[in-house]
Amino acid sequence: MTTFNPISGVAASIASSAGTAAGINPTQKGAGAAPFADLMTDAVGEVNALQDQAAVAVKGLMTGSGVDVHQAMIATEKASMAFELALAVRNKAVQAYQQVMSMQF
Repeated sequence: MTTFNPISGVAASIASSAGTAAGINPTQKGAGAAPFADLMTDAVGEVNALQDQAAVAVKGLMTGSGVDVHQAMIATEKASMAFELALAVRNKAVQAYQQVMSMQF
């Protein structure tokens, strides 16, 4: 199994999007900033990869192909934590969108 840390990978994607909220134009070339949609797409891809790794680990455990119980449990917990983080970010984004839409100018 790889040593990818789901929380740091997803959190890094989200943290790098914080620069866009600080007034940095996300479409500037060379600024190192990426559009929020790209960051979310990458984060969802990472979560999907962790889900796939967990499924492979559980399948290996069930078929007895050399996967230990603790390896399968760690893989499923990584996938679960990454999914919960992505879900929390999505909920915050929807909440922020709803607040902006309710503003009166």
